[in-house]
This record gives sequence, C-alpha cells and structure tokens, in this order.
Amino acid sequence: MKKIDIYSHLMPQRYKEALYKTTGRSFQMLEIPTLSDVEKRFRMMDKYGDYRQVITPVGPVPEAIAGPEESPELCRIANDETAAIVARYPDRFVGGVAILPMNNIDEAMKEADRAIKELDLRGIIIHTPINGQPMDRPQFMPLWEKMAGYDLPIWMHPRREQTPDYAGEPNSKYWIWCLWGWPYETTLAMTRLVFSGIFDKHPNIKFLTHHAGAMVPFFRGRIEFVYKMAGSFGKSFEMQMSQPPVEYFRKFYNDTAINGNVSGLTCAHDFFGAERVLFGADVPYDTEGGDWSLRETIRSIEAMDIPRDDKEKIFYKNAQQLLRLPT
Repeated sequence: MKKIDIYSHLMPQRYKEALYKTTGRSFQMLEIPTLSDVEKRFRMMDKYGDYRQVITPVGPVPEAIAGPEESPELCRIANDETAAIVARYPDRFVGGVAILPMNNIDEAMKEADRAIKELDLRGIIIHTPINGQPMDRPQFMPLWEKMAGYDLPIWMHPRREQTPDYAGEPNSKYWIWCLWGWPYETTLAMTRLVFSGIFDKHPNIKFLTHHAGAMVPFFRGRIEFVYKMAGSFGKSFEMQMSQPPVEYFRKFYNDTAINGNVSGLTCAHDFFGAERVLFGADVPYDTEGGDWSLRETIRSIEAMDIPRDDKEKIFYKNAQQLLRLPT
C-alpha cells in the first residue's frame, strides 16, 4: 500500500552548520547519519516500497538558541534548504514544512508567507511551549489565523527541558522529561487551544499533533467527567464554545508516532476517526536510524482491526488531502 510519512525529520547540512556556528557547539541528536545524509536515508526508505516522506524540521529550536534578530536568518536557511531538497528529490519527498522564528512574530508572519507562496512548503511546525509561552497567547493568534487562511496544517511538536520533576533534585531522572513530559506538553497545548475558542473562530484550522494525540484519546471519559464535575462546582470554562469540550479535542489531526502500539493506535482511531489520523514514524529517532520506528509503525497500522479503506486514509489519503497534494 502507498505510504506518505507525515512526520519525518530531516536536517539539511547547511542548516546544521548554521546552527553549530550560531551556538558554538554541536548536538549529539543531530549526528544521526540518516538525519542529514539523504543517500543513507534513501537506502532505508527503499525497504518499504511505495513510501515517501514529508520533510519536517528538527530542533534545536531557533527561538531557543538565537535572539530575535538572528533567528529569522536561521529559519530562512532551513526553509530554503528544505524546499531545495524537495525539488531535487520529488520521488522521495512529497513536500516540506517551514520552521519560523517564534521569538520575532513579525518576522514569523513574513516567513510563513514566503515559505508557502515562494517555496511551496505545505505548512509550518511549532514547538510548544513557545519559549515558555502557551499557544493560545494573543500574540500568536494572527499566525494561526494566517494558516487557517492558507488552509494548511500547523504541526505541533512538544518541548521540555531536563528540569527536575521534584524539588531538590538536579534534573529529571530516567528521561521522564522525554518519556512522559513530551506527551504531557502536547496535551497541555491541545487543551489551551480548545478553550481559546479558536476552533469556532476558524472552523477550518488544522493542528497536527505528534504522538497520536498524546494523552487525549485514552482519557476521553476523563475529559467529559472533569468538566461536568467542574460545572457542578460552579466552574465554567466554555466561554464561547458551541460544543462540549471533548468534541473540540476531536478536531485535531494526529500522527501515528508512538513507536509501534496497536492498541494505542486503535484508541486514537476510535477517538479521532480515520480521517484525522495520519501515518508518521518520527524518522530517524531510534537506535536504527529510523528503521525500527518505521518498521514497527507500519506493522502496527497493518495489524489494526479496521477496514482497509481506513488504513489507506491513514497511510496516504489523509496526507494527500491535508497537504493538498496531487493524487
């Protein structure tokens, strides 16, 4: 079956060099061979038949490592290189995603326009929180409105530093910051967006979460329970919402990057519906340069007890529609 990987990270060599020059240091997570070496990546991709990727930028996040005057140029380099790679290898990459300087919102707005109109990139990626700020802050709303106008998706990627989980400890033990911190950050961002009223204001807005909607599908019943309970205590957060909160959570699009878990993917499919789940493997972040996650994600989707048509939607049809790609 045809496959389009909606959440596949790639680091253009020129952009990596710019990051190293800006920070004066290297990053271990950027030295995975298949992250920058396209020939090695192609050899891995060849194992999976009719399989292509959407290039999704990877951290470190420009706004976290450069000031508001320097971050726009880093983003321009990243987006130019991403677009060039897509143009050079259209049989491998169906499109690319733009990264923006989120510590300079005026420049972010300009770069979004340039990336979409001039470079033909198919959306933007936002790392949340945005330098400690939630996505529902007023200064970010014009950017979300712009993307709704373009009818292109906003990829969401969680961030969390290795700060301690408990007072008195020097850092987060056992990689808890990554294992549980990232899904929590995604869930937090989704909740803030839900109660911001943005889905009523911009009904066609498209947010795409990482890790299959994080905690949301599993805790569907708890979402309904907690807000009913809050209402019984006189707490109402549904200021301008025309539907119950749980229905707004269903409006997110979500990838399948949970590293191979049939029951987890089935839970996401049950909650969001087949039209809002998209194949994404989080290549190349595993001990096999992406091969393990890709193999296990494909295996898990194929093992789901759902109709073939739903699997086609997940594997490629949803991506074609969401990114407005040729069929």
